[in-house]
Amino acid sequence: MTTTATVTAPAGAHAGAPRRTWVNKITDRLGSGGVQVVMILLGLFWLVPTIGLFVVSLRQPEVNSAEGWWTIFTKPAEITIQNYQNLLAGGFTSSFWNTVFITVPTTVLVIGIAAMAAYAFAWMEFPGRDGLFLVVVALLIVPIQIALIPVAIFYGGVGIFGSIPGVVLFHVAFGLPFAIFLLRNFFVGIPASLLEAARMDGASEVKIFVSVVFPLGKPAIASLGIFQFLWVWNDMLIALVFADTNNQPMTKALQSQMRQFGSNVDILSSGAFLSLIIPLVLFFAFQRYFVQGMMAGSVK
Repeated sequence: MTTTATVTAPAGAHAGAPRRTWVNKITDRLGSGGVQVVMILLGLFWLVPTIGLFVVSLRQPEVNSAEGWWTIFTKPAEITIQNYQNLLAGGFTSSFWNTVFITVPTTVLVIGIAAMAAYAFAWMEFPGRDGLFLVVVALLIVPIQIALIPVAIFYGGVGIFGSIPGVVLFHVAFGLPFAIFLLRNFFVGIPASLLEAARMDGASEVKIFVSVVFPLGKPAIASLGIFQFLWVWNDMLIALVFADTNNQPMTKALQSQMRQFGSNVDILSSGAFLSLIIPLVLFFAFQRYFVQGMMAGSVK
């Protein structure tokens, strides 16, 4: 006679059912519409400092000293563009173009060099490839601060210290490790059959890179371009060390204004908001690439 033991599951337990978190419970209670309302409110709350900065930049210094920026909603007559006119007349325009001359070449060089290097690491066989890629990964953890003094001495020796090319070269050198790592992880996900078909048709490695890999890698390349552009545009440390007064970008120009005119809120606010315009436009125009870039190479 055979006896079969029956195991009774605890009350409320369901075999194979995923455990629900508190986030799932809140989402179920609010519904999709409620979640959207909450996210919109959080987004507006996150934008409050930017809105306040913009309002402060549109009012006279004496008004900002006497009242909070939120009073603009009851006193719209206080709005003026005089702060921006004074800022642009004071030489801030040259700092804006210096920022452009630093950021654009850096972004183009990093994308071009990193894309070719990433293709080589992903699909070309050569001696020491894996070892070199480990060196590139190791360079990701090297802090910028340890290179400031040696590079400054080297720049002084070759005569490019304080110039825009010196700033660009430094940004390119420290931007390449992450760029190569990101693009290589994306390129290895490209089907090998496409590359083999191109080789069978007689295409060279350069032709394969230009006609096959580069078009397929546009999402990762575009996201890398956005990341690199924002990093260089908002950088101040490298500009403080390697850019002189004639070649200073906007970040260094604003920092010098803060040191000399600590109470000049009108100049600082208008200059800070002008420096925000390009990154904000870039972000809202290509925000979908941020997600694609962060996911590049993480899923096979």
